[in-house]
Amino acid sequence: MTTDAKILSALRANLNGVSGAQLAEQLGISRAAVWARIDELRKLDYDIAASPHFGYRLVSSPDALHADDLLARLGKTKVIGRDIQVFEQTTSTNDVMEKLARDGVREGVVVFAESQTKGRGRLGRAWLSPPRKGLWFSILLRPELRPQEMTQMTIASATALRRAIEAETGLKLEIKWPNDLLIGGKKVVGILTEMNAELDRVRHIILGIGVDVNQDATEFPPELRKLATSLKIEGGETISRAELATAILRELDFDYARICGGKFSDVADEWEAGCATIGKNVTVHIGDRKIRGCAESLDDDGALLVRTEHGHLERIIGGDVTLEK
Repeated sequence: MTTDAKILSALRANLNGVSGAQLAEQLGISRAAVWARIDELRKLDYDIAASPHFGYRLVSSPDALHADDLLARLGKTKVIGRDIQVFEQTTSTNDVMEKLARDGVREGVVVFAESQTKGRGRLGRAWLSPPRKGLWFSILLRPELRPQEMTQMTIASATALRRAIEAETGLKLEIKWPNDLLIGGKKVVGILTEMNAELDRVRHIILGIGVDVNQDATEFPPELRKLATSLKIEGGETISRAELATAILRELDFDYARICGGKFSDVADEWEAGCATIGKNVTVHIGDRKIRGCAESLDDDGALLVRTEHGHLERIIGGDVTLEK
Protein backbone atom coordinates (compact mmCIF):
# COMPACT_ATOMS: atom_id res chain seq x y z
CA MET A 1 0.00 0.00 0.00
CA THR A 2 1.36 3.43 -0.92
CA THR A 3 1.91 6.27 1.55
CA ASP A 4 -1.18 8.11 0.29
CA ALA A 5 -3.30 4.98 0.65
CA LYS A 6 -2.06 4.52 4.22
CA ILE A 7 -2.87 8.15 5.04
CA LEU A 8 -6.40 7.84 3.63
CA SER A 9 -6.88 4.57 5.49
CA ALA A 10 -5.80 6.21 8.75
CA LEU A 11 -8.08 9.20 8.17
CA ARG A 12 -11.07 6.91 7.57
CA ALA A 13 -10.23 4.90 10.66
CA ASN A 14 -10.08 8.09 12.75
CA LEU A 15 -13.03 10.20 11.62
CA ASN A 16 -12.61 12.62 14.51
CA GLY A 17 -9.05 13.35 13.50
CA VAL A 18 -5.52 11.98 13.72
CA SER A 19 -2.43 14.05 14.52
CA GLY A 20 0.45 14.58 12.15
CA ALA A 21 2.76 13.09 14.81
CA GLN A 22 0.68 9.88 14.90
CA LEU A 23 0.66 9.63 11.11
CA ALA A 24 4.40 10.23 10.95
CA GLU A 25 5.03 7.49 13.50
CA GLN A 26 2.69 5.01 11.78
CA LEU A 27 4.22 5.64 8.35
CA GLY A 28 7.84 6.02 9.42
CA ILE A 29 8.21 9.43 7.78
CA SER A 30 8.61 13.01 9.02
CA ARG A 31 5.71 15.29 9.91
CA ALA A 32 6.81 17.54 7.03
CA ALA A 33 6.47 14.58 4.65
CA VAL A 34 3.00 13.87 6.05
CA TRP A 35 2.00 17.51 5.43
CA ALA A 36 3.35 17.31 1.86
CA ARG A 37 1.28 14.19 1.10
CA ILE A 38 -1.83 15.77 2.66
CA ASP A 39 -1.28 18.81 0.42
CA GLU A 40 -1.09 16.55 -2.65
CA LEU A 41 -4.32 14.79 -1.65
CA ARG A 42 -6.03 18.17 -1.32
CA LYS A 43 -4.99 18.94 -4.90
CA LEU A 44 -6.95 15.83 -5.89
CA ASP A 45 -10.03 17.40 -4.22
CA TYR A 46 -9.92 15.49 -0.94
CA ASP A 47 -11.26 17.93 1.67
CA ILE A 48 -8.92 17.38 4.61
CA ALA A 49 -9.31 19.75 7.57
CA ALA A 50 -6.46 20.45 9.97
CA SER A 51 -6.51 21.88 13.48
CA PRO A 52 -4.01 22.00 16.38
CA HIS A 53 -6.43 20.14 18.66
CA PHE A 54 -7.78 17.37 16.41
CA GLY A 55 -5.07 16.99 13.78
CA TYR A 56 -6.07 16.00 10.27
CA ARG A 57 -9.68 15.03 9.50
CA LEU A 58 -11.19 13.79 6.23
CA VAL A 59 -14.26 15.90 5.51
CA SER A 60 -15.18 14.61 2.05
CA SER A 61 -13.82 12.74 -0.94
CA PRO A 62 -14.15 13.62 -4.64
CA ASP A 63 -16.47 11.80 -7.04
CA ALA A 64 -13.52 10.19 -8.76
CA LEU A 65 -11.72 6.88 -8.73
CA HIS A 66 -8.18 7.04 -7.36
CA ALA A 67 -6.11 3.90 -6.93
CA ASP A 68 -4.76 4.94 -3.52
CA ASP A 69 -8.25 5.73 -2.25
CA LEU A 70 -9.67 2.43 -3.52
CA LEU A 71 -6.83 0.51 -1.86
CA ALA A 72 -7.38 2.40 1.38
CA ARG A 73 -11.12 1.69 1.35
CA LEU A 74 -10.69 -1.95 0.35
CA GLY A 75 -8.17 -3.03 2.95
CA LYS A 76 -6.63 -6.49 2.77
CA THR A 77 -8.10 -9.08 0.41
CA LYS A 78 -6.94 -12.60 -0.47
CA VAL A 79 -6.45 -12.03 -4.21
CA ILE A 80 -8.68 -9.52 -5.97
CA GLY A 81 -7.59 -5.92 -5.42
CA ARG A 82 -4.03 -6.60 -4.30
CA ASP A 83 -3.09 -4.06 -6.99
CA ILE A 84 -5.38 -1.41 -8.49
CA GLN A 85 -4.75 0.86 -11.46
CA VAL A 86 -7.00 3.69 -12.65
CA PHE A 87 -6.95 5.26 -16.12
CA GLU A 88 -8.76 8.47 -16.99
CA GLN A 89 -9.59 7.02 -20.40
CA THR A 90 -8.75 3.88 -22.35
CA THR A 91 -10.16 1.92 -25.28
CA SER A 92 -11.27 -0.97 -23.09
CA THR A 93 -10.03 -2.10 -19.69
CA ASN A 94 -9.95 -5.65 -21.07
CA ASP A 95 -7.43 -4.47 -23.70
CA VAL A 96 -5.19 -3.03 -20.97
CA MET A 97 -5.54 -6.18 -18.90
CA GLU A 98 -4.68 -8.47 -21.81
CA LYS A 99 -1.33 -6.72 -22.15
CA LEU A 100 -0.69 -7.04 -18.41
CA ALA A 101 -1.57 -10.73 -18.58
CA ARG A 102 0.89 -11.33 -21.43
CA ASP A 103 3.55 -9.53 -19.38
CA GLY A 104 3.09 -12.10 -16.62
CA VAL A 105 1.44 -9.90 -14.00
CA ARG A 106 0.17 -12.00 -11.11
CA GLU A 107 -3.55 -12.50 -10.62
CA GLY A 108 -5.72 -10.11 -8.65
CA VAL A 109 -4.79 -6.87 -10.39
CA VAL A 110 -7.77 -4.61 -11.14
CA VAL A 111 -7.86 -1.94 -13.86
CA PHE A 112 -10.52 0.79 -13.76
CA ALA A 113 -11.19 3.45 -16.39
CA GLU A 114 -13.18 6.62 -15.83
CA SER A 115 -14.31 6.23 -19.43
CA GLN A 116 -13.81 3.85 -22.35
CA THR A 117 -13.81 4.75 -26.02
CA LYS A 118 -14.36 1.16 -27.21
CA GLY A 119 -16.04 -0.58 -24.31
CA ARG A 120 -17.47 -3.92 -25.35
CA GLY A 121 -19.86 -6.58 -24.17
CA ARG A 122 -20.54 -10.13 -25.27
CA LEU A 123 -20.97 -11.09 -28.92
CA GLY A 124 -19.10 -8.00 -30.11
CA ARG A 125 -21.66 -5.52 -28.81
CA ALA A 126 -20.59 -2.03 -27.79
CA TRP A 127 -20.83 -0.90 -24.15
CA LEU A 128 -21.35 2.81 -23.55
CA SER A 129 -18.93 4.07 -20.88
CA PRO A 130 -19.49 7.80 -20.26
CA PRO A 131 -16.96 9.63 -18.04
CA ARG A 132 -17.44 9.25 -14.28
CA LYS A 133 -20.94 7.79 -14.57
CA GLY A 134 -20.29 4.12 -13.93
CA LEU A 135 -17.77 1.48 -12.99
CA TRP A 136 -15.83 0.11 -15.94
CA PHE A 137 -13.14 -2.32 -14.85
CA SER A 138 -11.34 -5.60 -15.50
CA ILE A 139 -9.79 -8.22 -13.22
CA LEU A 140 -6.99 -10.65 -14.04
CA LEU A 141 -7.34 -14.17 -12.62
CA ARG A 142 -5.29 -17.34 -13.02
CA PRO A 143 -7.51 -20.07 -11.52
CA GLU A 144 -6.70 -23.77 -11.68
CA LEU A 145 -9.70 -24.57 -13.86
CA ARG A 146 -10.30 -26.51 -17.05
CA PRO A 147 -11.50 -24.42 -20.01
CA GLN A 148 -14.95 -26.02 -19.84
CA GLU A 149 -15.28 -24.78 -16.25
CA MET A 150 -14.81 -21.12 -17.17
CA THR A 151 -18.54 -20.42 -16.90
CA GLN A 152 -18.09 -20.90 -13.15
CA MET A 153 -16.28 -17.57 -13.05
CA THR A 154 -19.09 -15.73 -14.82
CA ILE A 155 -21.63 -17.30 -12.46
CA ALA A 156 -19.56 -16.36 -9.41
CA SER A 157 -19.10 -12.80 -10.70
CA ALA A 158 -22.84 -12.31 -11.19
CA THR A 159 -23.56 -13.64 -7.71
CA ALA A 160 -20.96 -11.39 -6.07
CA LEU A 161 -22.09 -8.30 -7.97
CA ARG A 162 -25.71 -8.87 -7.09
CA ARG A 163 -24.87 -9.31 -3.42
CA ALA A 164 -22.68 -6.19 -3.27
CA ILE A 165 -25.04 -3.89 -5.17
CA GLU A 166 -28.10 -4.95 -3.20
CA ALA A 167 -26.25 -4.38 0.09
CA GLU A 168 -25.04 -0.92 -0.96
CA THR A 169 -28.24 0.35 -2.60
CA GLY A 170 -31.16 -1.65 -1.22
CA LEU A 171 -32.28 -2.32 -4.79
CA LYS A 172 -33.48 -5.77 -5.91
CA LEU A 173 -31.52 -7.27 -8.81
CA GLU A 174 -32.13 -10.36 -10.91
CA ILE A 175 -29.53 -12.41 -12.79
CA LYS A 176 -30.05 -13.28 -16.46
CA TRP A 177 -27.86 -16.16 -17.55
CA PRO A 178 -24.98 -15.94 -17.89
CA ASN A 179 -23.71 -12.40 -17.62
CA ASP A 180 -26.36 -9.74 -17.02
CA LEU A 181 -27.91 -8.20 -13.92
CA LEU A 182 -31.34 -6.65 -14.34
CA ILE A 183 -33.63 -4.32 -12.42
CA GLY A 184 -37.25 -4.49 -13.52
CA GLY A 185 -36.20 -6.31 -16.66
CA LYS A 186 -33.66 -3.64 -17.64
CA LYS A 187 -29.93 -4.27 -17.79
CA VAL A 188 -27.75 -2.49 -15.24
CA VAL A 189 -24.64 -4.71 -15.16
CA GLY A 190 -22.80 -6.65 -17.85
CA ILE A 191 -19.97 -9.16 -17.47
CA LEU A 192 -17.57 -10.10 -20.26
CA THR A 193 -15.36 -13.11 -19.53
CA GLU A 194 -12.38 -13.61 -21.83
CA MET A 195 -10.07 -16.61 -21.54
CA ASN A 196 -6.60 -17.65 -22.65
CA ALA A 197 -6.25 -21.42 -22.32
CA GLU A 198 -4.52 -24.57 -23.41
CA LEU A 199 -6.40 -27.79 -24.13
CA ASP A 200 -6.63 -28.87 -20.51
CA ARG A 201 -5.94 -25.76 -18.41
CA VAL A 202 -6.75 -22.08 -18.19
CA ARG A 203 -3.78 -19.75 -18.48
CA HIS A 204 -5.69 -16.67 -17.44
CA ILE A 205 -9.17 -15.21 -17.32
CA ILE A 206 -10.06 -11.54 -17.70
CA LEU A 207 -13.32 -10.47 -16.11
CA GLY A 208 -14.59 -7.30 -17.75
CA ILE A 209 -17.40 -5.65 -15.76
CA GLY A 210 -19.58 -2.66 -16.52
CA VAL A 211 -21.99 -1.17 -13.97
CA ASP A 212 -24.31 1.69 -14.93
CA VAL A 213 -24.24 3.73 -11.74
CA ASN A 214 -25.12 7.43 -12.00
CA GLN A 215 -26.53 7.98 -15.49
CA ASP A 216 -29.79 9.87 -15.91
CA ALA A 217 -32.37 8.46 -18.32
CA THR A 218 -31.55 11.11 -20.93
CA GLU A 219 -27.93 9.92 -21.02
CA PHE A 220 -28.96 6.63 -22.61
CA PRO A 221 -29.62 6.66 -26.37
CA PRO A 222 -33.34 6.45 -27.18
CA GLU A 223 -32.99 2.90 -28.50
CA LEU A 224 -31.55 1.72 -25.14
CA ARG A 225 -33.93 3.41 -22.72
CA LYS A 226 -36.33 0.44 -22.71
CA LEU A 227 -33.47 -2.02 -22.30
CA ALA A 228 -30.98 -0.38 -19.92
CA THR A 229 -31.09 1.54 -16.66
CA SER A 230 -28.80 2.82 -13.89
CA LEU A 231 -28.69 2.48 -10.13
CA LYS A 232 -29.40 6.20 -9.81
CA ILE A 233 -32.48 5.98 -12.03
CA GLU A 234 -33.85 3.03 -10.06
CA GLY A 235 -32.96 4.26 -6.57
CA GLY A 236 -33.38 7.99 -7.05
CA GLU A 237 -30.03 8.78 -5.43
CA THR A 238 -26.47 9.44 -6.59
CA ILE A 239 -24.22 6.56 -5.60
CA SER A 240 -20.64 6.82 -4.33
CA ARG A 241 -18.79 4.95 -7.05
CA ALA A 242 -15.71 4.42 -4.88
CA GLU A 243 -17.74 2.88 -2.06
CA LEU A 244 -19.62 0.66 -4.48
CA ALA A 245 -16.42 -0.37 -6.25
CA THR A 246 -14.75 -1.54 -3.06
CA ALA A 247 -17.88 -3.39 -1.92
CA ILE A 248 -17.95 -5.21 -5.26
CA LEU A 249 -14.25 -6.12 -5.08
CA ARG A 250 -14.69 -7.58 -1.59
CA GLU A 251 -17.57 -9.80 -2.70
CA LEU A 252 -15.74 -10.86 -5.87
CA ASP A 253 -12.72 -11.81 -3.77
CA PHE A 254 -14.97 -13.85 -1.47
CA ASP A 255 -16.61 -15.77 -4.31
CA TYR A 256 -13.30 -16.31 -6.11
CA ALA A 257 -12.05 -18.00 -2.95
CA ARG A 258 -15.16 -20.20 -2.99
CA ILE A 259 -14.51 -21.22 -6.60
CA CYS A 260 -10.83 -21.94 -5.96
CA GLY A 261 -11.81 -23.90 -2.84
CA GLY A 262 -14.06 -26.24 -4.83
CA LYS A 263 -17.30 -24.74 -3.49
CA PHE A 264 -18.96 -23.91 -6.80
CA SER A 265 -22.12 -25.75 -5.71
CA ASP A 266 -22.61 -23.16 -2.93
CA VAL A 267 -22.19 -20.33 -5.42
CA ALA A 268 -24.55 -22.04 -7.89
CA ASP A 269 -27.27 -22.43 -5.24
CA GLU A 270 -27.10 -18.70 -4.47
CA TRP A 271 -27.04 -17.88 -8.19
CA GLU A 272 -30.15 -19.95 -8.91
CA ALA A 273 -32.02 -18.28 -6.04
CA GLY A 274 -31.47 -14.88 -7.68
CA CYS A 275 -31.77 -15.90 -11.31
CA ALA A 276 -34.59 -14.70 -13.55
CA THR A 277 -33.77 -17.36 -16.16
CA ILE A 278 -34.28 -20.61 -14.21
CA GLY A 279 -37.79 -22.00 -14.61
CA LYS A 280 -38.55 -19.71 -17.55
CA ASN A 281 -39.10 -20.50 -21.20
CA VAL A 282 -36.16 -19.22 -23.20
CA THR A 283 -34.82 -18.96 -26.72
CA VAL A 284 -31.09 -19.50 -27.14
CA HIS A 285 -29.34 -18.24 -30.27
CA ILE A 286 -26.01 -19.97 -30.96
CA GLY A 287 -24.81 -18.72 -34.33
CA ASP A 288 -27.49 -19.76 -36.83
CA ARG A 289 -28.92 -22.33 -34.42
CA LYS A 290 -32.00 -21.58 -32.31
CA ILE A 291 -32.98 -23.60 -29.23
CA ARG A 292 -36.32 -23.18 -27.46
CA GLY A 293 -37.21 -24.70 -24.13
CA CYS A 294 -37.34 -24.31 -20.36
CA ALA A 295 -34.19 -23.35 -18.44
CA GLU A 296 -34.04 -25.96 -15.68
CA SER A 297 -30.75 -25.52 -13.79
CA LEU A 298 -26.97 -25.26 -13.93
CA ASP A 299 -24.68 -28.27 -14.29
CA ASP A 300 -21.49 -28.79 -12.28
CA ASP A 301 -19.45 -26.61 -14.68
CA GLY A 302 -21.92 -23.71 -14.71
CA ALA A 303 -23.53 -24.49 -18.07
CA LEU A 304 -27.26 -23.81 -18.43
CA LEU A 305 -29.44 -26.91 -18.85
CA VAL A 306 -32.42 -26.29 -21.13
CA ARG A 307 -35.22 -28.84 -21.64
CA THR A 308 -36.28 -28.37 -25.26
CA GLU A 309 -39.74 -28.52 -26.77
CA HIS A 310 -38.99 -32.13 -27.76
CA GLY A 311 -37.90 -33.21 -24.28
CA HIS A 312 -34.15 -33.22 -24.90
CA LEU A 313 -31.81 -31.69 -22.29
CA GLU A 314 -29.43 -29.25 -23.97
CA ARG A 315 -26.24 -28.07 -22.26
CA ILE A 316 -25.71 -24.36 -23.08
CA ILE A 317 -22.26 -22.84 -22.55
CA GLY A 318 -22.59 -19.80 -24.82
CA GLY A 319 -24.95 -17.94 -27.08
CA ASP A 320 -27.58 -15.28 -26.52
CA VAL A 321 -30.47 -16.13 -24.17
CA THR A 322 -33.83 -14.39 -24.50
CA LEU A 323 -36.64 -14.83 -22.00
CA GLU A 324 -39.94 -15.66 -23.68
CA LYS A 325 -42.82 -13.32 -22.98
